[in-house]
Amino acid sequence: MNQLEEKLNYRFQNKKFLEIALTHSSYANETKRDMECNERQEFLGDAVLSIIVSDYLFKQYSHLPEGELTKIRASLVCEKSLCQFAREINLGKYLMLGKGEEITGGRERPSILADAFEAVIAAIYLDGGMEAARDYVLHFVANVIENHRSPSFKDYKTILQEIIQQNPEEKITYVLVDENGPDHNKEFMVEVHLNSNVIGTGRGRSKKGAEQMAAKEALELMGE
Repeated sequence: MNQLEEKLNYRFQNKKFLEIALTHSSYANETKRDMECNERQEFLGDAVLSIIVSDYLFKQYSHLPEGELTKIRASLVCEKSLCQFAREINLGKYLMLGKGEEITGGRERPSILADAFEAVIAAIYLDGGMEAARDYVLHFVANVIENHRSPSFKDYKTILQEIIQQNPEEKITYVLVDENGPDHNKEFMVEVHLNSNVIGTGRGRSKKGAEQMAAKEALELMGE
């Protein structure tokens, strides 16, 4: 369990929450020891995940309408995405499964991995509160969001570059001016320079995301 905590980048005060998150119903049913499975925590984790992602999208992408925000959120909280996040930390390795699930490949089953990932979110939320859960969730989803390339997301850097290129003597550069936070939850601040003048500043969970926000501010200041 200590190894998993390292991958989660979170140390539990009450490890019972993590133990429950890793307990599949098949294992709980087979042990016959009144053991709690992860289904209730999965229910809570789903709600916590949704509010964290919704809050992040609402604050970071004020230019997007409600319908587009809903689509992006749905793409991030779906089974496919959650399963991928679970595989990034090899969560299946730590699950407690019944014999039947073990034999039939339950450790790699997308539905089981996705549910367990949500249960882990709930475990962190119950143990450390919303901020701890937010740090954990955004470690996985922030870069995915900021690198999203759906039509809903304008590529502000490209738009700005196309405008500036109309004047060949002008040059755009992006300068990283600050980064803070732990490795799993970095925030970057970037300035976009037109020649030697700062024309926009942006923040993001990745350098690319911060550059996009800087370009967005520059375009707004230019009336675009």
